[in-house]
Amino acid sequence: MSAPSEAPVAVVTGGARRLGRHLCTTLAARGFDLVVLYRTAETEAHGLTSEISAHGGRARALAVDVGVETQVATVFSDIRRTEGKVDLLINNVGNYNPQHLTQLDPTVWDATLAANLSGAFYCCYHALPFMSNGGSIVNVGMAGLEGIRANVHGTDYYVSKTGLLVLTRALAAAHADRRIRVNMVSPGQLDNSIDLPPPDKIGHTVPLGRAGSLDDVTQAVEYLLDANYVTGVNIDISGGYRL
Repeated sequence: MSAPSEAPVAVVTGGARRLGRHLCTTLAARGFDLVVLYRTAETEAHGLTSEISAHGGRARALAVDVGVETQVATVFSDIRRTEGKVDLLINNVGNYNPQHLTQLDPTVWDATLAANLSGAFYCCYHALPFMSNGGSIVNVGMAGLEGIRANVHGTDYYVSKTGLLVLTRALAAAHADRRIRVNMVSPGQLDNSIDLPPPDKIGHTVPLGRAGSLDDVTQAVEYLLDANYVTGVNIDISGGYRL
């Protein structure tokens, strides 16, 4: 992007792969200019921006470890200079470690909390000063956050996403005077989940009897973009998972 555009600007963390990539292409189709943040997926990130550009959109990719506050500060300074604003921030990073709690190393715990929770806070902290009034933040969580329960596998992930829900609601209350809406979408078992049950078993945990798709998630995000009177909510996209 060589010059600021009048188009709305969306920043997506973890935007190069999987759900993040799907969100970026969906937003580009809606007319957003994209800033794709990635940590290690350089080839995929630049491939995505080239694809968006080939379809007439505007996108660029920036490398950052969102768990390192100084790196986040540098990236958002770059965005402020180049795009001049942020209209939408999607905190999509979700490092998942399915280890049993008895095997969980403190180093892994720290890394998960840094990426999934502190990283979202850092991005919000550095984006909000130049976010457009009426802008939007969407955090990506996990299904079942409304009912706290014991999760001995991936405990660090569950703790980080529960904290992200608390942060979502606090940010929604704190920035409502600028009409900045802060919401959360929480996928359940998606068809690309690493621990997806086989098709003949998924109905045991998902009442609707199928895995979710990336389109199911982006549909909820698009709803939140258009729902001007909705803030501080969490939407489970889970087919009834963990009811």
